[in-house]
Amino acid sequence: MNRTRHDGPLIVGAGLAGLSAALEAAKAGAKVLVVTPEPLLNACSSAWAQGGMAAALTAQDSAERHAKDTEAAGAGLVDPGATRALTEAGRETVEWLAALGAPFDRDAEGGFVVSLEAAHSVPRVARVGGDGAGRAILSAVVAAVRAEKLIEVWDDARLKGLLQDGDGRGVGAVIMRGGRLIEITATAVVLATGGAGGLFAATTTPAALKGEGMALAARAGAEILDPEFVQFHPTAIDVGLDPAPLATEALRGEGARLIDGQGRFLLGDESDADLKPRDVVARAVHAARAAGRGAFLDARTAIGEAFPHEFPAVFAACMRSGLDPRVSPIPVMAACHYHMGGIAADEDGRTTIAGLYAVGECAATGVHGANRLASNSLLEAAAFGRRAGVAATLETGGGRAAPVEIAPDLPDAAMAELRTAMTAHAGVVRDAAGLSALIALIDTLEVQHGPAAVLLAARLIAQAALDRRESRGGHYRSDYPQTAARADHTRVRITRPATLEAAE
Repeated sequence: MNRTRHDGPLIVGAGLAGLSAALEAAKAGAKVLVVTPEPLLNACSSAWAQGGMAAALTAQDSAERHAKDTEAAGAGLVDPGATRALTEAGRETVEWLAALGAPFDRDAEGGFVVSLEAAHSVPRVARVGGDGAGRAILSAVVAAVRAEKLIEVWDDARLKGLLQDGDGRGVGAVIMRGGRLIEITATAVVLATGGAGGLFAATTTPAALKGEGMALAARAGAEILDPEFVQFHPTAIDVGLDPAPLATEALRGEGARLIDGQGRFLLGDESDADLKPRDVVARAVHAARAAGRGAFLDARTAIGEAFPHEFPAVFAACMRSGLDPRVSPIPVMAACHYHMGGIAADEDGRTTIAGLYAVGECAATGVHGANRLASNSLLEAAAFGRRAGVAATLETGGGRAAPVEIAPDLPDAAMAELRTAMTAHAGVVRDAAGLSALIALIDTLEVQHGPAAVLLAARLIAQAALDRRESRGGHYRSDYPQTAARADHTRVRITRPATLEAAE
């Protein structure tokens, strides 16, 4: 194995969270190494985000109101302190990105154009080109990273393990680059490895994101928070593609309606019926499809001829599949979209392992709880990513790295079997029988192929879902449909190989 020393923070992942951390660390004078398995702008959910960035940007809004909406959506599991830190950073974060060149839509007075999305009490989602926010924002950040001399990027490097010294401190990572393993020691490690949508057969996220960062952090002993909470987007476009294209929630904010094959409203006649929290809408779509009624998003009246310039990304995705949303309802399904759970971290990205940080979707900072408020994810990625970048520069490193076992990869056929089972049994509606069958499959695949990181990621989600005998937010148990009176977190630590135990 090759070995190299980096005298500064090592950032694993190059989405909005990782690159925001890199820019702030470099601004503080640190040398930064960013490693990612794909070229910049590829294989990260940030670039695929359509709706925009939630922030209090208008006179009718406030950071306090934004925080209250976030807490209400999170179904009792939102951390108030972290949430206020997030919402109070809203305007500053949007203006920082705008200064980098992110072309947010503006009104005639130069203010930010904002849209209404589900469970927001006022319009507050800053947009770019209607539905192109993610790629446009990330493109501006990527340009800034490429111009920064203190940041080096390896865009062909995949995380394979985390290095710790004799005291358990994070001191680096093992990555695979050009078919060779490289051990990189660093003063701090910032995980920005994204979510776990690739574990599911029906997903709107890059299929390469399989929760491996979470799994490797768990294997190193980091606390994992609420891994059972997965958000399923109700309007993934069902045209047989993997991943599925997304029909942004902003369409419903503009008046598009969910209907069945006979044209009946899925969620009721009220004008705002389709703007309920995502878990409610996702279950309605799932139920209509399961009953054979079908589920469609009808934007013919609300958007109509304005589609090509108001929502160009959705329009292009539909037209590529031979569907014109101006004249036909869009077939939709509920698909894995965001992982609320992940590596327990504070608003500066600190995990329970010294020297190891986690930001973005792989982290669980407490701001999403059981159900993420729409468009809070890009805000969290940039705001908390920046904070983590500053905090990581203060780390000075640890002792000598101890040997680490490198987990095997799961063969493609086994991965496909796992993804199908995850969607079937850990999807929108769950029950004990299905989750038990899923865990049994994970056991079998581990015996056949070894302790792959993707299997541990799937096990963390499935076991926590089986153990949570209630329905809350994005986690719905058909055999336990009620919500418990007390909201309790799931906290998991691995204390022995392949054993999950509740943290103290």
